[in-house]
Amino acid sequence: MDISVIIVNYKSKKKTFSCLESLQHADWEGISHEIIVVDNHSYDGIAEDIQKFLPSVIFVQNSVNSGMGGGNNFGIRHSQGEYILILNPDTKVARNAIRILFSFIKNRPEVGIVGPKLLNPDGTLQYSCVRFPALYTPIFRRTFFGRFAKTYLDDYLMKLVSHDEVMDVDWMLGSCLLVRRSDFKKAGGGFDKRFFMYFEDTDLCRRFHRVGLRVVYNPAAVVIHDHARSSAKSRWYLAIFTNKLTREHIKSWLNYFWKWRWRRA
Repeated sequence: MDISVIIVNYKSKKKTFSCLESLQHADWEGISHEIIVVDNHSYDGIAEDIQKFLPSVIFVQNSVNSGMGGGNNFGIRHSQGEYILILNPDTKVARNAIRILFSFIKNRPEVGIVGPKLLNPDGTLQYSCVRFPALYTPIFRRTFFGRFAKTYLDDYLMKLVSHDEVMDVDWMLGSCLLVRRSDFKKAGGGFDKRFFMYFEDTDLCRRFHRVGLRVVYNPAAVVIHDHARSSAKSRWYLAIFTNKLTREHIKSWLNYFWKWRWRRA
């Protein structure tokens, strides 16, 4: 088996099905694969409605909501592929995107992770290549202090760098990442369970760098990402009280810097 695609669903059935439809139209010629959908204890009716995609899709039910990283780990344990494609349910892959990523990584053992260009639903560029954060980065991104740190934030999001060329990066959004299974093991296993939501992709890429593997952005592969930024919907001074995802973001932020001893890189 070449590639195992892992999609974690949590109350996102409609988007998950749109993602699956894009995978049905992908170019899989000569690539053996399996598609695994994990329901992260959402029970949103997906178990019944996903029947229309069977048997080309493997459905597994998680008994708990183990978060984004944990849900992907659950799916990986049920997979067989030499390569793992972590794919968010709010994505749609271009027909040749997976083939491009697979062709790029399979003959480059020094590359541990490769990711595509992400576009917003309106076709504009989504800044998915990011520099490792400093302790204060989330403060600038979530509060009015960001007005005074535009130069820093533009550099953090690599806005001044061409996104039309292959490049090594610190980390990429975990919406679509192709990873060699053996490299997962080399970098300490799957996603760190300390990160229920947010920073699990930052931590993963940092671990890959730590063991000498490259993290590469390849814009020839294109994926549409309908990114909601659910933790940022409320005003920053209310969100910690009203938005559970905001609290998870803050918890993961502190866990990340505690784990890496407050170092930026």
